[in-house]
Amino acid sequence: MTATSTLRTGHIGLNVTDLDRSLPFYGDALGFDVLGQGKEEGRRYAFLGRDGQLVLTLWQQADGAYAPALAGLHHLAFETESIEQVRAAETRLKTLGVDFAYEGVVAHGEGAASGGIFFHDPDGTRLEIYAPTGAEGAPAPTAAAPTCGFF
Repeated sequence: MTATSTLRTGHIGLNVTDLDRSLPFYGDALGFDVLGQGKEEGRRYAFLGRDGQLVLTLWQQADGAYAPALAGLHHLAFETESIEQVRAAETRLKTLGVDFAYEGVVAHGEGAASGGIFFHDPDGTRLEIYAPTGAEGAPAPTAAAPTCGFF
């Protein structure tokens, strides 16, 4: 067994332009709690999670919005247990005026059982909430590529 065989994702760090704008989005829209925060001007950050478990770190150090054409993060996906939970998240996000990439739940590919919703945070970072099953029969926006690939 090699040292890398035990690796798993720990947390994700995102650069944001305005922490005061991003915190309500990730708290209200996605339900994360603030676990810790740095408030010193020029060094603002927040640790976000659930049940004391760190999931995301936000760093206020971006000069501009997310740029899909640059190397780096493509999108951030959150898995939930059921398609009903995906739909509940969609309803909550719509009431908050979140920008969606597609209308409603879409399949990850033609005929796929997995699927979800695709949307953007206040800086344009591409996000997804999906369930591993329950999207059978949902449309797949792109026939020749995975739905999460080019939104």
